[in-house]
Amino acid sequence: MVNNRPALDDLHVFCTVAQRASFVATATELGVSQAFVSKRIGILEKQLGVRLFHRTTRRVHISDEGERIYAAARKILEDVGTLTETAVSAKGEPSGQLRISTSLRLGRNHVSHVLSLLQRRYPKLDIWLELLDRRVNLVEEGYDIDIRVGEPTQPQLIAHRIAESSRILCAAPSYLRRRGHPKSLADLAQHDCLVFRDREQAFGVWRLQGPNGTDTVKVTGRFGSNHSDVVLNWGIDGNGILLLSVWDIASHLKDGTLVRVLPAYREPADVWAMTSSRSLDSAKVRVCVEFMKRHLSKGKFALDTKLPE
Repeated sequence: MVNNRPALDDLHVFCTVAQRASFVATATELGVSQAFVSKRIGILEKQLGVRLFHRTTRRVHISDEGERIYAAARKILEDVGTLTETAVSAKGEPSGQLRISTSLRLGRNHVSHVLSLLQRRYPKLDIWLELLDRRVNLVEEGYDIDIRVGEPTQPQLIAHRIAESSRILCAAPSYLRRRGHPKSLADLAQHDCLVFRDREQAFGVWRLQGPNGTDTVKVTGRFGSNHSDVVLNWGIDGNGILLLSVWDIASHLKDGTLVRVLPAYREPADVWAMTSSRSLDSAKVRVCVEFMKRHLSKGKFALDTKLPE
């Protein structure tokens, strides 16, 4: 008798295509050829007797039948993953793929190094880190953990505080020689401010805590970007005042490339690990979150850098 039950590997390929909406991106992520992805999807469609995707020259769009099957397939893979994790955890060692997302500079300069240490400690873990300057949907996009800066705003997710941090105001000495130092928050309206849209940050609105509590300041300038690297470069070039995380600009403040402005004010920007309720019993997620707390709150890659006032 012919076995028409889908293979778990094919369901994994299918779910990845559904999340990425691309055979090419799926092939890249899984480390296989595009032809392999297309073949496995074709086999799965034949086994199930439905069309899973509508294909165009540029993208693939999941069909209505595919949407329903995607929900079921994701549940199957999660259950299998939980079963495997439970068995391995009974032996004391987490394993399997751990999918993590975070922002570009935080991921490149801090999280990636800690994950390297994590994998050495738990060699049965497979690490996938995605660097994105946007908020992800943990469940829909298949991530286990999203590392975020700023207060968590999604009550359906579970927030784990990883490290305390804040954003501070600074500028290049050349800009301050040319335009002068602001004496109060109100003075910022007369200055060029470098506007950065972070994943959790409103564009052009700075919420600063100071001696009189919290003040909301609307700032403007001729430069703005959604990438902190760009804003930092503009600041170093003397184009205006910027508001970035302490851990992002610490080295530039220490070597004098940037100078603090209005040091009595700062914007809270703690670092959080966001997980979904389905990860509550996941050993690999639990181990990763605790490892992040330990290594990002102290040590070589700590985010709580001390700066001169």
